[in-house]
Amino acid sequence: MALGRSLCVSMFVAASPALAADDFIEGVYLQSEELCAQAKKDTLQTLIDAGNIVLSAHGLQGVEYSCEFVQVSKATRSPSWAVTAICQEPGYVFPDVLSVTQMNPTQVDLVSVRPIDDESEASGNSGSYHLCEGVALP
Repeated sequence: MALGRSLCVSMFVAASPALAADDFIEGVYLQSEELCAQAKKDTLQTLIDAGNIVLSAHGLQGVEYSCEFVQVSKATRSPSWAVTAICQEPGYVFPDVLSVTQMNPTQVDLVSVRPIDDESEASGNSGSYHLCEGVALP
């Protein structure tokens, strides 16, 4: 009986990605502190509509582009996470694997395994993002 309860709890923990990501990033991140200031002045939606990418614990979001974080695993020896994402743009869905590293309390760096395509954005899903305190997702 105890083995059955233990197995049931183990299966629940393994099937709960949110438990693995309890200490994952929180808040809204943009690619510069200036964009954060503009988001406070205007609205975050205005920046998204202008073509900027927003990072949150849920993923990356832009106009006609998104990456949903479907699995997050914490590294044991660094302030980093390995993230599996499903990304979408018009007419195209693709997987991505990223590392998310906390560089300091207000900055995280993303590195994607996807090669950069010259026809798409210069940095793909990689780059530095800054925490925008006082800014919430629309």
